[in-house]
Amino acid sequence: MSSQKLETRSEHDLLGNLDVPVNAYWGVHTARALENFEISGVPIGHYRSLVRALAFIKEASALANHELGELATEQFLPIQKACQEVRDGKFDSEFVVDAIQGGAGTSTNMNANEVIANRALEIAGFKKGEYEHIHPLNHVNMSQSTNDVYPTAVKVALIIEIMALLDELKLLRESFAAKGAEFASVIKMGRTQLQDAVPMTLGQEFVAYGVTIAEDESRLREAIRLLSEINLGGTAIGTQLNTPEGYAEAVCRHLSVITEHNFVVADNLIEATQDTGVFVTSSSVLKRVAIKLSKIANDLRLLSSGPRAGFGEINLPPRQAGSSIMPGKVNPVIPEVVNQIAFTVIGNDTTVSMASEAGQLQLNAFEPIIARSLMMSIVYLRRGCKTLREFCVNGITANEEFLRRTVENSIGLVTALSPRIGYESATAVAKRAQETGQSVRAVVLELGLLTEAEFDEILGDVDRLTGRG
Repeated sequence: MSSQKLETRSEHDLLGNLDVPVNAYWGVHTARALENFEISGVPIGHYRSLVRALAFIKEASALANHELGELATEQFLPIQKACQEVRDGKFDSEFVVDAIQGGAGTSTNMNANEVIANRALEIAGFKKGEYEHIHPLNHVNMSQSTNDVYPTAVKVALIIEIMALLDELKLLRESFAAKGAEFASVIKMGRTQLQDAVPMTLGQEFVAYGVTIAEDESRLREAIRLLSEINLGGTAIGTQLNTPEGYAEAVCRHLSVITEHNFVVADNLIEATQDTGVFVTSSSVLKRVAIKLSKIANDLRLLSSGPRAGFGEINLPPRQAGSSIMPGKVNPVIPEVVNQIAFTVIGNDTTVSMASEAGQLQLNAFEPIIARSLMMSIVYLRRGCKTLREFCVNGITANEEFLRRTVENSIGLVTALSPRIGYESATAVAKRAQETGQSVRAVVLELGLLTEAEFDEILGDVDRLTGRG
């Protein structure tokens, strides 16, 4: 069997010459990274928002350099067009370097520079690799360094992803609110420490889930505001080396226009270049979201447990057979996957914390693993919210009659009766019901503390019983 020889072109870097596939838009620097970093098997092109962010930044930089007289029109126009094509998703498959890489993101920046340069060369009527006309570093990377491009790209990408997560959280919140309205009059027993507490409605329980999600939406919007401060224009360490006067302000202005989001230049570019605190804060907010979603998932599993030997208060929509040996068994697989997403996000937060702490002097070399961890967390949470909403929350039903019986039988009901029969009598009812196994209703009637009509009146006054009156 004969194998066809791959057609290549030769490119050069400080290490020497290297052949790259003739049709590849990436070049020698990307090729080196491909050799060096076979780590996760996940290329940066997997993260569409990061590719878009890189293209936004390269276009904004080209606009600023052209405006300031640094980049000639014959290079500017093809570069701008290439950036627009990249941000539209036409070259995602050319962003091939591993998401986990050494070099503080240099390989990612080089990959972007080469793809944009080679596409710009084609647009200008030249061949890939003819860098004497449009060069990845001299032109596409003009007035830039990986050390300001990469963290800014990560921030732009995170904002894009967080906004998508906010959309899904809003829809999930609305689903819980809708269930809250549907279950508004379904009375049940609330629990503290898994023990019977006092009555509430199932609607109140579901409304509370929506409120807790709304709180997380607010925290995520605060994170977006923090992520909107960038060090673009600071170049290597924040001293603005190799940039024309006014470049930082110009590139930030152009980035804000093309992304339709207001970015601001950091007050101190040296501090902003070495600091990764905003990523720690963002990761902490994502961990908060994950923990609270996982708590809700735990509750849904508990409330639906059984169906006959557990809580059995609600029914989750069946999604698949639950056992290869136990016929008829259906498991809460959707809440379970939400739990596992939460475990992943919590682990990612630890990674972000360690990577941020490991930064030294004027740069943090570990931003690639910070970026990968944050992107993974946001994407998982977004997909988890959608899955939880569509395949679980929207289809939940209540076992209303069973819930009402549990209220009547619960010792906790005596707390609601106490204002009518007195604390001492309520204590006696609770003790006798516990000792004899009788319901609270039966003991109250037997002791003549209330008539049946009076008892039903109290139990039927859901508003007073559940604090809504």
